[in-house]
Amino acid sequence: MIPVTRLNGKRFVVNAELIRYVEKTPDTMITLIGGDKFMVQESLEEVVARAVEYGRQLRTFKTD
Repeated sequence: MIPVTRLNGKRFVVNAELIRYVEKTPDTMITLIGGDKFMVQESLEEVVARAVEYGRQLRTFKTD
């Protein structure tokens, strides 16, 4: 899950694995696989960076 901010300032989280695409229109719009769309304050680059980091965290093998 990645945290993002709606244009009205409310924070929420998006399941990064369900993101179909992110576009700049000029605001950043996240479209999910199911067709839901969200306009967010974060830049396209920031959303992508958070999604990539989320994916890395899922795939990191840790030994304790």
